[in-house]
Amino acid sequence: MKLPLLKLEGVNTHIGPYHILYGIDFEVPEGELTMLLGRNGAGKTTTLRTIMGMWKASAGKVIFEGKILSEMTTPQIGNLGIAYVPENKGIFTDLTVRENMVLAARNGAPDSARLDWIFTYMPALKKFWEQPSGLLSGGQKQMLSIARAMVEPRRLLLVDEPSKGLAPAIVQNLVEAFKAMKQAGTTILVVEQNFNFAKSLGDTVVVMDNGKVAHRGTMADLAANEALQHKLLGLSLDSHQ
Repeated sequence: MKLPLLKLEGVNTHIGPYHILYGIDFEVPEGELTMLLGRNGAGKTTTLRTIMGMWKASAGKVIFEGKILSEMTTPQIGNLGIAYVPENKGIFTDLTVRENMVLAARNGAPDSARLDWIFTYMPALKKFWEQPSGLLSGGQKQMLSIARAMVEPRRLLLVDEPSKGLAPAIVQNLVEAFKAMKQAGTTILVVEQNFNFAKSLGDTVVVMDNGKVAHRGTMADLAANEALQHKLLGLSLDSHQ
């Protein structure tokens, strides 16, 4: 396993009076794609939002390249080269695809070569470049939300349920896009419910249950152990498309 780029050490998170995360410990190896799995309500989205500083850890530390993220604001965390793609996509539906991408670019001018690279995996964005993003299909909006995070080189990408509700052909495009990002040096942490998607991409895996880490290991080991899948997730990876 490679050295960790991101570490969570004893992280607890409260939202108002509710205690959501209980002593979360795991590492995200640099240059790899880590899958964060678990049943609905396990605390996966809260974990991503805590890493980004959107919800503050009430105890423990989130550490990125020696820097304690849990002491920083969300903009400060973003300036370290960390991007977050929420489940609700986070795009501006009244703006065109181009305007969404311009807003996401650091200097307001996306690099043309990088755009061409993105269009290789997301050709619909080029086709609808000057169209209001609100007119895109659900899958195209998901592509745009990920493309916004890709418009600048990132050290770490956090993605919440990227394949949710997408057609298989679009899911395959996502798989290829994530592989390309990893090859380009981006470390990725993905919350996912599509287990075949998880199995096809994940290097390492963290399984959560009731706000705690229930399992850490390689994706290959979990994919090969149906009994462990049933124990941790209530079903096998192959049973869920």
